[in-house]
Amino acid sequence: MYKLFILLCILSGIANANEKIEIYATKVDTQDSVVSATGDVAVVYKGYYLSASKAIYNRSSGELELFDNVRANQGNEYKVLGNYAKLNIKNKEKSFQPFYMLENKSQVWISGDSCEAKGSDFDIESGVVSGCNPTDPLWKIEFSSSDYNTDSKWINLYNARLYIYDIPVFYTPWFGYSLDKTRKTGLLVPSFGLSGTEGIYYQQSLYIAESNSWDLEITPQVRTKRGAGIYSTLRFVDSNVSKGSLKAGYFKEKSDYFIANNLANDTHYGYNFHYENSDFINQWFGLNLDGQSGLYIDGNFMNDVDYINLSSNETINVSTATQVLSRLNMFYNTDENYYGAYIKHYTDLTKDSNEDTLQKLPTMHYHHYLESLLDDHLTYNIDIQSNNIHREINKKVLQTDFNIPVSLHTSIFDEYIDLDYTTNLYAQHSAFSGQAQVSTQRYDSENGYIARNSNVVSVSTQLTKAYSDFSHVMGFGSSYTFKGAESRDGFYHDYESMCTNSNTQNGPCEFYGISEIKEEVKLDFSQYIYDSLGIQRLYHRLSQTILYTGVGSSKGNLENELEYRVLKNLNFYNNMFYNHEEEKFAKVYNSLVYNDYGVDLGLSHLYQDTFTASTLATPTSSATYQYTNYLTSSLKYQYSKHYSYYFAYDYDLELKQKKRTEVGFLYSKRCWDFGMKYVENNRPVLNRQVLNSEDETNGITERYIYFTISLKPFMSTGSVDSSLFAYKLADE
Repeated sequence: MYKLFILLCILSGIANANEKIEIYATKVDTQDSVVSATGDVAVVYKGYYLSASKAIYNRSSGELELFDNVRANQGNEYKVLGNYAKLNIKNKEKSFQPFYMLENKSQVWISGDSCEAKGSDFDIESGVVSGCNPTDPLWKIEFSSSDYNTDSKWINLYNARLYIYDIPVFYTPWFGYSLDKTRKTGLLVPSFGLSGTEGIYYQQSLYIAESNSWDLEITPQVRTKRGAGIYSTLRFVDSNVSKGSLKAGYFKEKSDYFIANNLANDTHYGYNFHYENSDFINQWFGLNLDGQSGLYIDGNFMNDVDYINLSSNETINVSTATQVLSRLNMFYNTDENYYGAYIKHYTDLTKDSNEDTLQKLPTMHYHHYLESLLDDHLTYNIDIQSNNIHREINKKVLQTDFNIPVSLHTSIFDEYIDLDYTTNLYAQHSAFSGQAQVSTQRYDSENGYIARNSNVVSVSTQLTKAYSDFSHVMGFGSSYTFKGAESRDGFYHDYESMCTNSNTQNGPCEFYGISEIKEEVKLDFSQYIYDSLGIQRLYHRLSQTILYTGVGSSKGNLENELEYRVLKNLNFYNNMFYNHEEEKFAKVYNSLVYNDYGVDLGLSHLYQDTFTASTLATPTSSATYQYTNYLTSSLKYQYSKHYSYYFAYDYDLELKQKKRTEVGFLYSKRCWDFGMKYVENNRPVLNRQVLNSEDETNGITERYIYFTISLKPFMSTGSVDSSLFAYKLADE
């Protein structure tokens, strides 16, 4: 039997408790200042744990040599292996020959002929790095030399050659990457593309993260046949309750592409500013108010939609529209009162000028929360909004709304029947400025007000019955709405007949937002079924409105809403509106969602009939359509832990136009991903035809093939939706 000799606290010659070495072995021999250890040698030194078959330590020189099956661990971060290692304790130098290191968190290994290390810096000669299985790696990078810092976890490779299996596919004289997931300044994964109309696409982002409170991403791009541009995004956190971002971009078209595609602008530029603060009043003004305050800014500007279209090579991942909205919202909220101020600014990209576009600059809002009296039988609240509806030219208005609903509640027959009476006190005042003109005729609007009240009487009940396997809840309700007193003056008196009986929003009626109070009865039925676990299995609601006019009565749309959990992971939803006069459905919406066994399926269909004649766009009006008939579908299938597939299809059945098609797959393993998808996408574009005709439906259909290639952890896109390379097939 071997005897275990333990040599503890052998000093390296420096009288420092942190420099001690602990050597454990089955046999230890000492001759002068040289200690030899053999048989299951283990060395503990400053957080390192080293093991070998043999060790020699010279106390005078401070050198420790390890032979055969050398392993070195530092905490749980990385592991070093080799046949020979030498550590100079005094100079804090290490050398390994050959060298093999595994970084445990990233699972990246590095192998080299030799390694010299001092402190946290490793210099490696002639080696290989990969994140795959070392036995037969799918990808690897060979290099002539490399340096690695264990503190920053940054690795530099020189004369790097990328191999897929044994096939060389890429060379670069230098390649640097961080094995740490904390933010660091450097180059991000580039994006490539190829298009018959736009040429070769290349985008490369520089990421700057010199502070924990902000980072900056600068992304230049080039499209060889179309032009070049640059986008940048600044993200910042200025306090523990606030954060924001600023994105700006510019793209310059080549003259040939600009002329050939009849574009409205040869440059595309814009910015997006986002900021939110959840306690700005106390923070900015040094107060200590008990209430909650908030600030939200979403500022957007662009000269046309191509500012958005050109921000990425994947246009399916960006939302494009012909109208841009900027908002600023701020509020202060207490248990009793709410104070708010909002600004909305619209930019219509189909117009040469937005001087006639209506803006809300600003809206002031006050709300007093629900108060109860008479032992909670009487309740009321107060809501006041003042809108400054402004534009540079033509008529403007300052419009203020007052709304005070007062409700009386009680129940009878041992709370089986609920009775409610609500009267809604409402007033609106408008103060006009500016001069309006319709065609060649001008019209004037006097300041005015309307004050009135409407009344609602309702009766309802809800019954619940429990069974052995489920519970059933049914509710019945009816309400009667009728008009009360009313007073009008000025604008509301002069244009009452014209604007109440007309659907037009032009001329003097554009600021007339008063709808007629209709005498009506509304009948409601609802039911719920819950299983024994309390999970809702069925929800069903029927609603019918009966309108009373001077010549009789008519039925409003019959609404039917149904949500049915067919199976644990299969859900069906239906919402229908039936028009009795037309004897047709005004709207039908169906959706089916399934998620189980690796399948994520979504199907939906919308049909809507406005019962108005269809019109196409003219030089003075935008296109409107009587019917909406739209189909959307998506399918994701996780075949195994390695393979997943994706399919999406959107189609406008009324216009007989395909809106989007996507089909693709992703093969994923621990160290690499490969994916491909085919995409057809219809997106809007601003050209001279749109400006001349105001046809907001103008757009182009793009066809792409996207490739996802990830060499983990050096390049990680993570899904089939994030692509390294795009091939553009065609535009229509």
